[in-house]
Amino acid sequence: MAAVDWVFLLAAALSLAFAVAHNHSGEIDTYHVSAGHLFVLRCLIADAHTNVTWSRGRRRNLSLPAGVEVRDGLLWFLPVQMSHNGSYTCEKRDETGLRMEFAVSVSSGECPDPSETRYITEGVSERLPCKQREIFGLNNTGIVRWMKDCHPVERQGEPISVEEEGFMRLPAASEEDAGKYTCLVDISLNGRKYTTARSIRLKIKKRDASTVFMEPEILFPQNEVIVVEVGTRVELKCLAYMGASEDNETLMFWTVDTTDSDDLDELSLSTKYTRDRGRVYCLSTLSISEVRHKFLNVPIRCYVRSPADEKVGLLRLQEADHSALYTSVALCLAASLTTLALAAAFHLFKVDLVLVYRKLLRSFSKQQAPDGKLYDAYVSFLRPDTLSSAGMASFALHILPEVLENQHGYSLYIRGRDDCPGEAVHDVISATLRQCRRLIIILSPEAKSSTHGGQEEEPLCDNQKQLCYEQKIGLYDALTQNDSRVILVEIGGPVDYSCLPESLRYIKRKQGSLEWKKPSPLCSNRNFWKNLRYHMPSVPAGRLQTVV
Repeated sequence: MAAVDWVFLLAAALSLAFAVAHNHSGEIDTYHVSAGHLFVLRCLIADAHTNVTWSRGRRRNLSLPAGVEVRDGLLWFLPVQMSHNGSYTCEKRDETGLRMEFAVSVSSGECPDPSETRYITEGVSERLPCKQREIFGLNNTGIVRWMKDCHPVERQGEPISVEEEGFMRLPAASEEDAGKYTCLVDISLNGRKYTTARSIRLKIKKRDASTVFMEPEILFPQNEVIVVEVGTRVELKCLAYMGASEDNETLMFWTVDTTDSDDLDELSLSTKYTRDRGRVYCLSTLSISEVRHKFLNVPIRCYVRSPADEKVGLLRLQEADHSALYTSVALCLAASLTTLALAAAFHLFKVDLVLVYRKLLRSFSKQQAPDGKLYDAYVSFLRPDTLSSAGMASFALHILPEVLENQHGYSLYIRGRDDCPGEAVHDVISATLRQCRRLIIILSPEAKSSTHGGQEEEPLCDNQKQLCYEQKIGLYDALTQNDSRVILVEIGGPVDYSCLPESLRYIKRKQGSLEWKKPSPLCSNRNFWKNLRYHMPSVPAGRLQTVV
């Protein structure tokens, strides 16, 4: 079991033993107060999260007197009256049922009798506590006044000073400083002004002339800032030089925003002494079981106090700043979303972006036909011997060149328009195809393979061997060179590719086809022409172009 756990168990055992002793031995804590003052009584066996029941005397059925009420587990005397003199009992409302009894002794003077006695060695600087933790916890206290023997403190030499939470610092105590000291605090509560008072008896111990006290020194911390995560455990270290030997007169303790660490349930303290080259060092560790916001950005002080002097080390806890991490995550997320958006936009507007890029490229480029080829496309279609083939011929000989050549500056080779009678057909087709950057094959629903239906037929051409040959040459070049040089154009409706050669089916599966429909008020074929231009090569700079 860890040392901190032993400390907690020991504290719980002592608290329980303390309560039981009070229940059976008859010895109870006595608080001396003055009539007319405000007084707050805290149940010592309960913490901030425990419900308690208060009653007067040892009998549970005795109600509290007028002017005494319970607020947040504390017993408030608003204000103390002479009739409030007597005993009061608090009981924990849990399975333990522990009870504790207190005695309240009311006097008529302004300064009540002392509730405890403190000893200070002669010549030592020391602090006397105001012992009114609950009052200072209200954060609306006014003036804190200290009185000696119920008169304002007046002393020879260095005067007293009042520190945080009402501590009175008494420099270089002497025999004349012995006496009864009373801490009075003025407070405003619910529009009414009250005064609270607690007294302490101070006695001065004679100092051994042979004793020499060394001045302590805090080596760490020195105004440090420690970055922590809220909700986690943290250990704070304080290293101090104590002198040449360990002595009972030198103490180390912590405060958190002026509150003693012993008064905070989340804190525990451990101390370790080490010796190095005849010097004694003390390492005090303040453990915070769970960092809460109330511990952030408040002064946390480590004190080392000896009869010779007192030194203070200061540190603050600061919550870790995750803004840089959040910014990085936000930027990464924004970059990812932007990339996805750009990818989606490019996918949707790829055709338009490529066409715009080509147009801009032509505006700055002076290069003419860099590959040395004469034509941008070879147009292959079925000669007109049926109604369907007549439609293909009209598209190939008139509509296609009107848009691609006249409007966009492409150079097409259309067999039946650009070939010369008497030429060696196969040689001309082969040579011309190799001078073209694309092969446009126009298909219709009547297109069939040469072996369709078990009969030998000329593919796609109705005995026109030239068409069969030019498609075979063009498809062979496209497949062997692994270049998407073939553009399939369907007119007159969908084409049944199962009736066509495997090479055409492969081109269809790999890159798809373009569908041209007869123009109508509902169909302008605008997307068809944009996609056809996208599959066509870029028009070299310098050619005549007309913008649609």
